[in-house]
Amino acid sequence: MYKNSWVVAVLAFAVAVGSLQMTVVVPLLPGLERQWGLSSTTASWALTAGLLSGAVSIPLLSRLGDMYGRRAVSLVALGLLVVGSVLSAVAGTLPPLIAGRVLQGAAAPLLALAIGLVRQIVPAHRLPGAIGVLSSTIGVGSGGGVILAGLVGGDHRAVFWLLTGLGLLSFALVAAVVREEPARGAGRPDLAGAALVTVWLVCLLLAISKGTDWGWTSPLTLGLFAAAAPVAAVWVVTARRTAAPLIEIPMLLHRGTVGATVASFLLGFALFALLTTVSALAQGALGASVLQVGIYLLPTTVLMLVVSLLAGPLMRRFTASALVAGGSALVTAAALWLALSGPSSPALYGAATVLGVGMGLGYAALGTMAVEHVEPAKTAAAGGVNALVRVVGGSVAGAVGAVILSSGGTGWSFAVAAAAALLAALFAAGYGRLAMTDRQRPESGQARERPRRVVR
Repeated sequence: MYKNSWVVAVLAFAVAVGSLQMTVVVPLLPGLERQWGLSSTTASWALTAGLLSGAVSIPLLSRLGDMYGRRAVSLVALGLLVVGSVLSAVAGTLPPLIAGRVLQGAAAPLLALAIGLVRQIVPAHRLPGAIGVLSSTIGVGSGGGVILAGLVGGDHRAVFWLLTGLGLLSFALVAAVVREEPARGAGRPDLAGAALVTVWLVCLLLAISKGTDWGWTSPLTLGLFAAAAPVAAVWVVTARRTAAPLIEIPMLLHRGTVGATVASFLLGFALFALLTTVSALAQGALGASVLQVGIYLLPTTVLMLVVSLLAGPLMRRFTASALVAGGSALVTAAALWLALSGPSSPALYGAATVLGVGMGLGYAALGTMAVEHVEPAKTAAAGGVNALVRVVGGSVAGAVGAVILSSGGTGWSFAVAAAAALLAALFAAGYGRLAMTDRQRPESGQARERPRRVVR
């Protein structure tokens, strides 16, 4: 029992370190703009590049983990995180920093890989608790990255050197403590699918983020939009014909998962839109340091972790869709609070508190909502799609948020985040009602059996 607990603790630490890289750059963006003379839309690619890389890495490295072992692939992901952190630390211009961020994004699949590892070693009766601990560390990364940046005064070199050290420590712990059964899966990775997804997402996000600078009707902007559509179409066609595609297209629209898919995308968008806008507001209107930005967001970080850990008992009393809807409603309230109030410390602390409770509930229940209505054989695929669209939502927020901030200001940015969270709440509530109706509908003369809820 104690050995298993150590393994779970080590994997949780690895997931936390991998999550830090997602948000650690958020409070650094204003400083990078000033230091390197960048526009906000250009500097935002320091955030978007890492999220975009993570979106592609989640299904790709998860598949490689099935084939070659999750422990080995976890070590590769941590190694890429270390190399990317070193490259980002020594970067003096934006291109090498973006290259480093792309390598850091390879750490995004660590949660999926860790869950696969604990399934092999943790007894069934302790598995929900172990998965809950691993999932809750996402909350540490979401707000902890901002605090980490603040502790070193917003110096991007110091931030990434510190992340390098944490990555090396995590690599050593996983290598020393984690063991894995030698079973391997057959097949090969869908590298063509990964390339196609990367191309069409880059075209789309680059056109969105640079449309204001280049002009929305300029040949370059329109050309990128025009290129994204056919490449996405080719990806969909090839994915349907591939035996083991990077992303199972039917799972994106599966009746049992579409609610969680849409809600995950919208909540991922809302979270990163709020984090970037709070950072811009605090450093701009309030003159806050990077450390003060982290302190403003400390309630979000702590409550995401605490609420995620306590979500298990709630999911035994309420449906996952109801918790996602309730959490999304709280995120909407936090965003509206910030949109309608003037820039002040009490407003930031209050909204950050509401945001932490809402995101803790929503993120904790999304994993269950994604898998509770699919057949057991599709559980892994459904969970992978859910994690991927959440990161894609954050990637879109990085590009869209920079445009809104530069053209409309923080008020409009908060309003857009509120709209996304409200849509997530409405969609989750509506989907939950539809799922309940389906369960009550007779089938072959008998009521359909309610699917077993998997607590994440």
